[in-house]
Amino acid sequence: MWAWPPGVGGALLPEGAVGGGGSEGPSPLIVTSLSPSSITMDLLTAVGCAVAVLLVTTAVALLGAAHHLGLLYQLFHKVEPKSPRHGGELVADVLKAHGVRFVFTLAGGHISPILVAAEKVGIRVVDTRHEATAVFAADAVSRLSGRIGVAAVTAGPGVTNAVTAIKNAQMAESPLLLIGGAAASLQKGRGALQDIDQLSLFRTLCKACVSVRTVRQIVPTLRHAIATAQSGTPGPVFVELPIDVLYPFHVVEKEVGGPKSTRGLRGKLIQWYLQNYVRNLFVGAWEPRDVTPLPVKVPLATEDEMQRCAELLSRATKPLVLVGSQAMLPPTPAEELRAALEALGIPCYLGGAARGLLPPDSPLLLRHNRRDALRDADLVLLAGSVCDFRLSYGRLFGRGAVIVAVNRDRVQLLRNADVFWRPRIAVRGDAASFVVGLAQRLRGFSCPTHWLQRLREAEQQKERANREKAATPTAQHLNPMDVLYRMDALLPPDSLLVADGGDFVGTAAYIVRPRRPLSWLDPGAFGTLGVGGGFALGAKLCRPEAEVWVIYGDGSLGYSLMEFDTFVRHKTPIIALVGNDACWSQIAREQVAMLGSNVACGLEFVDYHAAAEALGGKGFVLGRPDSKQLDAVLRTAQDECRRGRPVLINALIGKTDFREGSISV
Repeated sequence: MWAWPPGVGGALLPEGAVGGGGSEGPSPLIVTSLSPSSITMDLLTAVGCAVAVLLVTTAVALLGAAHHLGLLYQLFHKVEPKSPRHGGELVADVLKAHGVRFVFTLAGGHISPILVAAEKVGIRVVDTRHEATAVFAADAVSRLSGRIGVAAVTAGPGVTNAVTAIKNAQMAESPLLLIGGAAASLQKGRGALQDIDQLSLFRTLCKACVSVRTVRQIVPTLRHAIATAQSGTPGPVFVELPIDVLYPFHVVEKEVGGPKSTRGLRGKLIQWYLQNYVRNLFVGAWEPRDVTPLPVKVPLATEDEMQRCAELLSRATKPLVLVGSQAMLPPTPAEELRAALEALGIPCYLGGAARGLLPPDSPLLLRHNRRDALRDADLVLLAGSVCDFRLSYGRLFGRGAVIVAVNRDRVQLLRNADVFWRPRIAVRGDAASFVVGLAQRLRGFSCPTHWLQRLREAEQQKERANREKAATPTAQHLNPMDVLYRMDALLPPDSLLVADGGDFVGTAAYIVRPRRPLSWLDPGAFGTLGVGGGFALGAKLCRPEAEVWVIYGDGSLGYSLMEFDTFVRHKTPIIALVGNDACWSQIAREQVAMLGSNVACGLEFVDYHAAAEALGGKGFVLGRPDSKQLDAVLRTAQDECRRGRPVLINALIGKTDFREGSISV
C-alpha cells in the first residue's frame, strides 16, 4: 500500500514510513488507496507517450528513407522516360559555357556520351595514345590560355594512368578538370568492369574529388569543381561520372532496371527498388539550370603589405627579383606584369613558366650566376618563387638580406622559413598583382646602376665562357651546347618551347631563350619525365600560329614517342629536337662518380627519327659528319613543320662538363 504524506508534493512513501518532521515531531501518516481508474489512466498515458515516440521515430525514419530513395524529390519533379537526352549533353553544356575549346581523352565506353556531346557543341575532342598525355595536354592548355584544361578518361585503368600527370599538375599549380568514368553507382563494390575506389586515389592529389550520383547533379557539381580548381592556389579537381548518369534513360533502364516481371514479395521489392533507382537518377534531369561560371576567388595583398614592401625597396641598394611560375596565373595579364618589372628596373631571374616574361635582350634579365647574386643582394623579392630544392631550401640568401615573399599558398610561402631563412614580409596573395601594385607606388624609383652593371658584367662573362665550351668538340658526335645555340639562333619570335628531359634540357635552360611571355613549358617542381608529347599537343592547339619545339632527352622521349601518331592524326605539326647520348646522363654522372657503376643508365643510339617517320612524321638524324649542315637541317625541319608535318631531329651528342656538379636528387 502506498500513501501520500501531507505537505509533500507528490513523493510516494511506503506504508509505515514517517514523513514530515519539524518541532512538533513526526506526523502520523494518512493512508489513501489509489483507485483502479487512476492506475489505468497512468498506464494509458505511458503507453500513449511510447506510441507517440515510436510514431515520430518511424515517421522520421520513413522520411529519411524517402529522401534517400528520391521519393520526395519525385513528388515535385518529373521523369521523362522517353527522352533521348543523356548526361553527356549536360557535361558538354557546362564546358562550353566555361570557354572550353578542347577535351583531351583516350576513348572508353564509360565516357562515350561526353565525347559525342562535346563534339556536337563544337568542342574539339583530341584523343591521345596514353591517358597521361591527355592530362598533360589539358595542363598545357590551362597554363597558356588561362582557362580550365579538361581531360576525360575511362574507368579503372584509364583513371589510374592519369595519376602521375595529375600530381604534376598539383605541384605546378595548374587548374585542371579531370573527368573520370566509373561503374554504375548501384554496381559499385559488386565486381563491375573496371570498378575501383577512384576517389581515394585522388584525395591527396586534387583540391576536390566528388562522385556524381544523379543526372541533375552534373551541372552544379561541374560548375563548383571548375571554380574550385581556379580559385586560391589553383590545382586539379577530379569529378567521377558513373556510367548510369551519362547514358539515356532507356539504356540505363535496360541495364540496371531489373526484370519486367517477378514472383514473390522479395522479387517485387527488388524490382520496385531498381525501377525507383532509375527514376531517381533521371528525375528533374532536364530542368533548366545555370551553366555559367561561378566567381573565381584570388587572394590579394593588403594595401599595408604593399606599402611596407615599397618602403623597404626604396631603401635597397642591391635589390633582386625572382619571378616564379605562379606569377603567370590569371587574372593579371603577362604584358602588365612585364611592364611593371620594366618600370621598377630591378634585375630579375625568371623561373619555370615565367621564362620569356622579359625579352631576351632585356638589360634586367639574368640567367647565370644566381647563387652569387642572391648572396650579394640586400633585398630579395620572391614573386611566386619557393624556397625548396630549387633555391637550396633558402640557404642562398646573404646574411642580413631583407626577404619579401609573396605566394598564394601559405605552405609554399613559408617553405623552410623556420630552418634556413626568415621573411621580413610574408604576403599570402597573388604575386603578379603585388608586383604591379609596387610599380604604381614606386613611380620614379631607380635601381642603383652600379648594382645592375655589376650583374650584367658577370652575366656576359659567363655567357662568353659557355660559348667557348660550345665551340669545343666533344670526344664523339656533336657538342650538345653547340646544337642548342644553333637552334636558339633560328627560333622565330612566335616560337614556343617545351622542355622534357634531364641533362639535355638542363643545358638548354641556360642557352635557349624564350621569345615572349608564356612561351616556355616545363613540368615544374615534380620534375616529371614524359610531359613533352602532351605539352606540345596542347600548346600547338592553343597557338596554331606558333612554331612549337620540344626539347627531349633520349630517355624522356620514350614516354611519348607514340604521340607522333597523335600529331599526324590531329594535324598538329611540331618539331622535336632529341639530344641522343644513349644514356640517362643526369643520373649516370653522379652514380658513376659516387658508386662506380653505370648500371641501368645505358641506352643505345636508337634511330628515333625512323620511328617518327613510321608514325607519319618526318625524321632527320644529325651526327659529327653533319656538323657543317646543322643549320641547314634545322631550317629544313622548320620548313617541313610549316607544311604541316611533325618533325623529329635525332641529334647524336657527346659528353661535356657543362653540368658537372648538378644534382638529380
